[in-house]
Amino acid sequence: MDNLPPNKSKLKRLVDALLSILDPRNYLHAFRLIHFYGYSHVQPKRKIESGPGTLLSPNVSLRNGSNIKIGKDCHIGERVCLWAGDSHGKIIIGNNVSIAPGSFITASDYQFRKGIKFREQPKKDMDVILGDDIWIGTGVTITAGVEIGTGCIVAAGAVVTRSLPQNSIAGGVPARVIKERV
Repeated sequence: MDNLPPNKSKLKRLVDALLSILDPRNYLHAFRLIHFYGYSHVQPKRKIESGPGTLLSPNVSLRNGSNIKIGKDCHIGERVCLWAGDSHGKIIIGNNVSIAPGSFITASDYQFRKGIKFREQPKKDMDVILGDDIWIGTGVTITAGVEIGTGCIVAAGAVVTRSLPQNSIAGGVPARVIKERV
């Protein structure tokens, strides 16, 4: 394209742009995205119980919204995943909780039985409970069965596999208490 005269270069770019706009695959892909957004964001959001002043970013990914309860004045950031269990594993979030972008909270884990493919493994649903006044940093993963006490701060990138006591500051993989919040 660099060897083309300037007018041909502009003409080629215009033709390429028009062909791109007219490509039906673009519109089929848009419908797939709308469908995905509907079942991953819109439909489960209607089933969530949340308090006044709580804000969820529009691209929060949700599973089993009827098993998710969020208190008042919470902020759930961009690309956060709140995946409650298929049957009984609930995600319960207290008041004044902030969850930074890219965090993942699941109330359902696969088990690891020998000789069974992982997707065929039975899932283990256990509640995840976050107390009040908690700050979950960017990219934190919280696994099924974890309870995070009131007043905790969890550092960015931590993987929380065990419960954390009130007013603790935790970080690392797996997360451990670093110090107490004063």
